[in-house]
Amino acid sequence: MPGKRKQRQRRPQVSGGRWTLPGRLRRPPASYRHRIYRHDLAPEGLVASAVKVRQTDLLLFADRDVRREARHLVVELRAQLETYGAVHDGFFDALTPLPNDPLAPSLVKTMLAAGQVAGVGPLAAVAGAMAEAVGRGLLALGVREVIVENGGDVFVARKQPAILAIFAGESVLSGRIGLLLRAEAQPVGVCTSSASVGHSLSFGRADAVTVVAKNTAVADAVATAAGNRVRRPEDVEAVLAWTQQRPGVLGAVVVVGERIGAVGAVELVPLARRDGGPAA
Repeated sequence: MPGKRKQRQRRPQVSGGRWTLPGRLRRPPASYRHRIYRHDLAPEGLVASAVKVRQTDLLLFADRDVRREARHLVVELRAQLETYGAVHDGFFDALTPLPNDPLAPSLVKTMLAAGQVAGVGPLAAVAGAMAEAVGRGLLALGVREVIVENGGDVFVARKQPAILAIFAGESVLSGRIGLLLRAEAQPVGVCTSSASVGHSLSFGRADAVTVVAKNTAVADAVATAAGNRVRRPEDVEAVLAWTQQRPGVLGAVVVVGERIGAVGAVELVPLARRDGGPAA
């Protein structure tokens, strides 16, 4: 499958059960490729697994090692995408929505629908769609709890609350605000877009745009589109309002420099800084 042309970045960090969703970060690309944010501890009570199949690079946490099952799921899902893309010219390159295809495999249908919700191409939803498909596949195989991270797009299915810390690069708010996901709200998808971290295409200037949705592909596509719309701090309110007009979106958070805005069913909590300083 060709490298994805998406309009955002992500990769979470894990520390003592708290996830950090990366946003804007000014540092050499090599630090992103080496995944240094993966060196912290897994959420308490869960076992970490990693699966890499070509461009798909997953970090998983579950109540047992799921490496073998997850790899099998990834291979099957990638085969769906690669086969479909090989016979549908422009699928991998589209930056605008493509029409529904009733004959497409389920993963592709999910991506097409998410792209239509957000007004972007289907590949803007590929990481979120893959994360959820793998996560739900593992749940169907008997896994009780699972977190799947795919390029910063996170599918969360736990039986207890989870806190995801929002990392926003050089913003003073980076790592100091957490997103509380209550157990009854899960499974849920949480995706973050950024203007400057990673290899993905972006047209915006946000330090972090985090979107929460029941469908992780929708969260991914909307985060991408919302990130493109943030050009200055004054855009925060309008972009948040736009996210709430997208079907399936539960809530969103936008960080630009010292400014933060939130809308919808999101609960923000202050977090202690990693250097021991006070919370925001």
